Amino acid sequence: MSIVETISYELWDKDPEAFAHQLGINHKLSGFCGITDHPIPNSLVSDSIEMFSTFFSLSEDIKMQYFLQELGGARGYTPYRIETPKGGQHADLKEFWQMGRELPIDHPYRKYMFDNQYANEIKEFKTRITELFNAFDQFGKELMEAIALYLDLEQEYFEPHISDGNSVLRTIHYPPVAEDTGERSGAHGDINLITLLIGGNKPGLEIFVNDEWHPIDTPQSTVVCNIGDMLERFTNNHLPSVLHRVTTPSDMTKNSSRYSIPFFLHPNPDWFIETLSTCIDDDHPNLYPEAIMADDFLQQRLYEIKLL
Repeated sequence: MSIVETISYELWDKDPEAFAHQLGINHKLSGFCGITDHPIPNSLVSDSIEMFSTFFSLSEDIKMQYFLQELGGARGYTPYRIETPKGGQHADLKEFWQMGRELPIDHPYRKYMFDNQYANEIKEFKTRITELFNAFDQFGKELMEAIALYLDLEQEYFEPHISDGNSVLRTIHYPPVAEDTGERSGAHGDINLITLLIGGNKPGLEIFVNDEWHPIDTPQSTVVCNIGDMLERFTNNHLPSVLHRVTTPSDMTKNSSRYSIPFFLHPNPDWFIETLSTCIDDDHPNLYPEAIMADDFLQQRLYEIKLL
C-alpha cells in the first residue's frame, strides 16, 4: 500500500465537502495526495514532455541562449548542476525550463515578475507551454478552494490572494548519470502554497515520512499535490511541507533520462503570510509570530537554494 493516498477529482463535483476532507486528511498525514480524473489532458502532458525532450537534446550553445543568470532560474533555461537544496552541499543533477504568468505591461505585479522566454527552435513551443501553464493554474486554484473548505474557511478565501500569483511551471530533465549518485535531486521542501506534479515518467520520487524514505509509485497520469512551505507556515504546521527527493533506484533509471513537470502555485507577491488564527491554541502556539510578505519569503528561499 502506497503511503500517498489517491482520490478522484470527480468527487469534487459530487460532494465538495467530502473531497476537501479527504484531500486535507491525506495532506495532514503525508503532505502529499494523488489526484486522478483531473482536468489536465494526458495528451497535453505527453506532447509537452516530447517537446521538451526535443529542446533538452539541443546543443549547449543553443540552450544557453535562454539562460539568464541574473533571473535566478525564474524564467527560461537553467543548466545542469545549478540548483542546490536548502542546506545541501551538492547541486542537483538536472536542467530545467521555467515559465510564469503573463501580465499586462501596466500590471502592478510586473515589478515582481519577469518576462517569459520561448524557444524559437520549436514552432509550437509558446502555444503548448502556455496551454499547459493555464491548465495547471486553473486546477491549482480549484484545489485551493478545497483546502479552504478543509480549513473551515470560505471556499473563495484564497481567490483574491492567488488571482495573479507568481506561480511557475517547471519542466525538469534529469539526464542519464554514469556514476551511482544516489540522488538526482536532494531532499527539499517546496517554497510555495501547493505543488502539482505530473509526468514523472520514471521511478525515483521519494518522500520522508515517519523518519523513513518512501517511494511514490503513482501512475504518470496522476497529479501529485503536495503542501509547500508557505501553506505550512500559514497553517502553523497543521498542513506539513514534507521533504522529498529524486533518486536513481535502479540501473534502468540511472541510465535513462527522467522528465517531470511540477507547477508551483504561489500567492500574489504582496500577500502577507500571517498564521491562521484557527490553527493556534494552547497546544499549538504560534510558530510564526511575525508575518512576512510572500515575495520576501520567496527571495529568501531562492537565495538559500543558490538560485540568487
